Amino acid sequence: MSAEPISITQLNDYVKTLIESDSKLADVYVKGEISNFKFHTTGHFYFTLKDETSLIRSVMFRSSASRVPFVPENGMVVLCRGRVSVFTRDGQYQLYVDSMEPYGVGSLYIAFEQLKKKLESEGLFSDSRKKPLPKTPTRVGLITSPTGAAVRDMINVTGRRFPFAKIILYPVLVQGPDAPPQLIEALDYFNRERCADVLIIGRGGGSIEDLWAFNDEGVARAVAASEIPVISAVGHETDFTICDFAADKRAPTPSAAAELAVPDTDRLKQQFLNVIKREATLVKQKLISTKERLNRFSTSKVLLDPGIMIDDRRMLTVMASERLYRAEDKNVENARSRFSALTGRLDALNPLSVISRGYSAVYLGDGTLVKSVDQMSKGSRIVLRTSDGEADALVENTRKFAK
Repeated sequence: MSAEPISITQLNDYVKTLIESDSKLADVYVKGEISNFKFHTTGHFYFTLKDETSLIRSVMFRSSASRVPFVPENGMVVLCRGRVSVFTRDGQYQLYVDSMEPYGVGSLYIAFEQLKKKLESEGLFSDSRKKPLPKTPTRVGLITSPTGAAVRDMINVTGRRFPFAKIILYPVLVQGPDAPPQLIEALDYFNRERCADVLIIGRGGGSIEDLWAFNDEGVARAVAASEIPVISAVGHETDFTICDFAADKRAPTPSAAAELAVPDTDRLKQQFLNVIKREATLVKQKLISTKERLNRFSTSKVLLDPGIMIDDRRMLTVMASERLYRAEDKNVENARSRFSALTGRLDALNPLSVISRGYSAVYLGDGTLVKSVDQMSKGSRIVLRTSDGEADALVENTRKFAK
C-alpha cells in the first residue's frame, strides 16, 4: 500500500526545512558573476549569480541593499554573503544576500568610479563651467574641521601671504555619515550670505573611508552649483575625490589651496613698484617730447614774425577771390548760351514765325484754329490771320484731299 500523498506546498515546505536546518547553508560566501540584474522600485535587488557551468537565483532585500555603496551591474563579479533557502511558492531554492562587495576590487572604489562617470556624463566636471579665482580676494571662506593641522595650515599661509584678507571659518565634520549634510549647508550659507570672495573646502589626509564624505553626490552638486569660486583641498597630493573634480580648482593640499586663494603680498608690492616705475618712465618721456615740441614752436618763423602768416593768408584770400570771379564769369557765359539755345527752340515752335514767312492761319468765328476742312462747311465764316493783320472771309465750298 502506497504512502498517503502530500501537497506541493507541503513538499516545498519540507525541502525548505531541510535546507534551513543545515548550518553550512545558513551563512555562506558565494562568488559569482551578476546577470539579469533588476533594481526593483521597492528597493530590492533581484539577480542571478553564475559561474562557467551553473547559476543560482538571488535576492537582496532593501534593508541590506541600501547599505551597498555602489550599484551592481550585469557582468560584475561579486562576493556575496547570505543564506540559502527555498521560496515555497515557486519551489525553487535561492540565495538570500545580506552583504555584497566587488570581488578583487573595493566597493568604495567601484562606487567612486560609478559616481564619477555619472556626473562627468552630465557635464558637471566640464572646464567650460568652472569659474576663475579672484585675483585679490578680501574675504576667504574656509569649510573644514575647526581642529587639526589642515585649518591651522590654511590660516597661517593665508595670513602670511595676504594679511589683508579676512578669514571666515565655517566649522564642519569632515568624515562620517553626518559630514555631507554639514558640508552642503556650509556651501549654501556662504552663497546665501555672499560673505566670501572665494571658498576652500577640504581636510587633511586619511584613508578612503576617512575622505568618503567628499565623494558624496550631494556635496559634489553643491560645489558645482556654488556661485562663489571653490577650491577643493582634500587629503594629500595623491588623493582624489569627486569634490576635486566638481570644484573650480583642485589643490594638492590645504596649504596649497591657501596659496592659490590669495596672492603673495611681496609679489604684489613688486608688481606695484614695476607699474609705478613704468608710469614714471612714460611721464618723463612725455615731458621730454613736449619740451622738444615747445622748442620747435618757439623758433618757428610764425612766432618770430607773425606778419609772415598774415601775408600768406592774404595771398591765399586773393587767389581764392580770383578763382571765384573766374568761376562766376564761366557760369554766366554758360547760362547765356543755354538761354540762347532755348530761345531758338521757342522761335522754331512759334506759329507767328511760320506766318511771317508768307503763311496764314485760319480761325473760326469763335477763335478756334482750323486744322481740318471737316471743321468748316459752305457758308462758314472764318478769319484769315497774316503776319500784319486779319481778314474776314466766307467759305463758298470745301474739298478734302484724298490720303
